[in-house]
Amino acid sequence: METIIFIGCYKTGTSAEALFIAKELGYFIVLFTNKKTISFSPIDHQIYSNNIFDEDFILNEIDTLIEQGYQIRACLSFIDPFVSYAASLSNKLGLTNLSVDSLSLMENKLFVRNRLKDHPGTPFYTAIDEACSLEKLLKNGNLPLPFILKNPISTGAKDVMFVESLETFNNAIHYLQKFKNPMLLEEYIPGPQYLIEIIVLNSKIFVIAVIEQEVVYEGIFLVEGYHYPAQLENKEYESLIESIKGIVERLELTNGSCHVEMRNTQVGWKLIEINPRMSGGNMNRIIEEGTGINLIKEIIKMYAGEQPAIIPKKAKYVYARYLTVKSTGILVKIHGKDEALKHTGVKLVDIKADEGDLLSIPYSMGNRYGSVIAVGNSKEEAKANANRAVKEIRFYIEPLEKMGL
Repeated sequence: METIIFIGCYKTGTSAEALFIAKELGYFIVLFTNKKTISFSPIDHQIYSNNIFDEDFILNEIDTLIEQGYQIRACLSFIDPFVSYAASLSNKLGLTNLSVDSLSLMENKLFVRNRLKDHPGTPFYTAIDEACSLEKLLKNGNLPLPFILKNPISTGAKDVMFVESLETFNNAIHYLQKFKNPMLLEEYIPGPQYLIEIIVLNSKIFVIAVIEQEVVYEGIFLVEGYHYPAQLENKEYESLIESIKGIVERLELTNGSCHVEMRNTQVGWKLIEINPRMSGGNMNRIIEEGTGINLIKEIIKMYAGEQPAIIPKKAKYVYARYLTVKSTGILVKIHGKDEALKHTGVKLVDIKADEGDLLSIPYSMGNRYGSVIAVGNSKEEAKANANRAVKEIRFYIEPLEKMGL
């Protein structure tokens, strides 16, 4: 039986959706996971290990599957930190020729900065430790406030701190030193931000989608909305593609997928980050509504040795609005999902929280508890359609204080 192996999975988002899509493609689904609570109907065989990085264990389990007659067609992951690891396993199984070193490099933001230090898209950055003082930084680095401090292996906007004063600097240092690795300091780059989904096949770079992000700062940088397609002048788009190609080539990515986040500044495009996988959340649905391309499906096909179909089948304006809460507490009730779905242009109302869940004000992208995706005949219409639907949705939360917690 033709089989696909997945390494790691979340309860929602791209990695979970990939299981369903692979099943629809007719594959037997095997999941290696270190989470005992993961359970999805597409999974045919689940193998638990508290150490997914035990390569001998994984390969022995795969050998057993092969001996039992399962034909392994792909081994992949859609989540950090398993992307390059799964790619390495895939290569060792003789399934692919993926750029493992490049994918591994992308899993550490400091390594990426060092590789791209001479690229014009790289902002000022440096590595520091807890002994570094703000006075020394400002004096020796000629670095103005504000700036960004982050854990170089963070994902989903976790462990990214906006430093604008001595107090916020000391708080950031105290928080980040627990990770016991050098901290990455970057200059703060203002300007509109864009997400670019990319497939690289035999050194040819395919830009699947360029999406404008609405970034808000609420103690953390949170992407609240996504516009597809991004509205760029021809020269802006051409310079973006040129910058991306230079970045991908310097990282020596010849086979694989990734997504890039860039900011458009007065001095050109600046790289915010690059990740060795497709973006999470409902990105697949955004792209599919806008282009007709099911990107997860095409990435799976590529890993299985098939030619991905990445020519757009349609062109629609899409807006996705993500939902957060303004207080921390237990979710008692959700109202308005059915009403939201009735609004013009609405394609998806996805609520990821269940009654009884503990919801939190945003500390990372993981604290987005749902989304509404809508289409329209213009950027403005798609956004208006989504926002009208969002107004229908209410999260009723019991504050922890009232529960004596």
